[in-house]
Amino acid sequence: MKNFKGKAIYNPSGKAGEYSYWACNFYNGCSNGCTYCYLKKGVLAHTLGGDKPTLKKCFKDEAHALEIFEKELKVNLMKLQEYGLFFTFTSDPFLPETITLTVKAMIKCLSNNVPVKTLTKKTDWVEYFLQDEEINKKNLCKKLFAFGFTLTGHDELEPNASTNAERIEAMRKLHEAGFKTWASIEPVIDFESSLQMIEETKDFCSHYKIGLKSGKKYNFEELNYFVSNVVFTFSKPNDFQKNPMKQIFSPYGKWDFFNKIYFKDSLLKQAGLNRSILPDNCVKRDWSIFGLKYLLEVYRRWKDCGSDSAMTNDSTSLTDRDKE
Repeated sequence: MKNFKGKAIYNPSGKAGEYSYWACNFYNGCSNGCTYCYLKKGVLAHTLGGDKPTLKKCFKDEAHALEIFEKELKVNLMKLQEYGLFFTFTSDPFLPETITLTVKAMIKCLSNNVPVKTLTKKTDWVEYFLQDEEINKKNLCKKLFAFGFTLTGHDELEPNASTNAERIEAMRKLHEAGFKTWASIEPVIDFESSLQMIEETKDFCSHYKIGLKSGKKYNFEELNYFVSNVVFTFSKPNDFQKNPMKQIFSPYGKWDFFNKIYFKDSLLKQAGLNRSILPDNCVKRDWSIFGLKYLLEVYRRWKDCGSDSAMTNDSTSLTDRDKE
């Protein structure tokens, strides 16, 4: 794939590329105040690491930014429909200063059948979003929007962000409303906190991206034990007995897991692990959350009925609808 470098839309590379093939940045800088923020370090800190979000200098104003965005969206429409678009790497998409332009761009994506992934540490927008009548009328939102939250378990390192507990509750509400949800467990500040974040969200988070703190060397044995614990979280025998649909028989003829895990390359390198030896629920970077329609619908039906009879009785029709 030839890289595209637009003013708004582009193909990220390196560690950012492990999150998405396509991304959009309207702003530089962020007011969450995270002490570990990678944008505050290195040669680009002065440009990208400001404490307040500012519109990128290549845009005259927000109207001009949206105009450029729409042009770049259409130029790359087929690829964006295939891979989706991520908001955002150089700010938080749901800050008071950024949310208006973010939502306008998301609506443009929706109108063009482009899946959208967002990553945020803010939650004050969620109640408004869920109560918006226009959004609730558009069922396509639930198919094409995936909301992600960064979870570290360390509020003291994110002084102006919503608390981790608030983010977890917001994720739960979005999931129960029918939206796709995922989590960035990055950076791992300490293994215990990261495991706690996963444990507290495993019933309503379908995808985890897990990465280490940039530049930090972790204890080899402890890191391997952490990876084992993460995998074990979704495959405990007792948990499986209580909730057998944690593993769901997929339409493709094999058992699948509700929760998918992506360990970033740098984590596996430090742990001395090859991705090929990981279990099936540990996916590669090209796995898409937007392919979970069948599994999520089956899982909800099972929860509503209290048994696996819904899956057994209606799996064929679900598969057929998924192809429509």
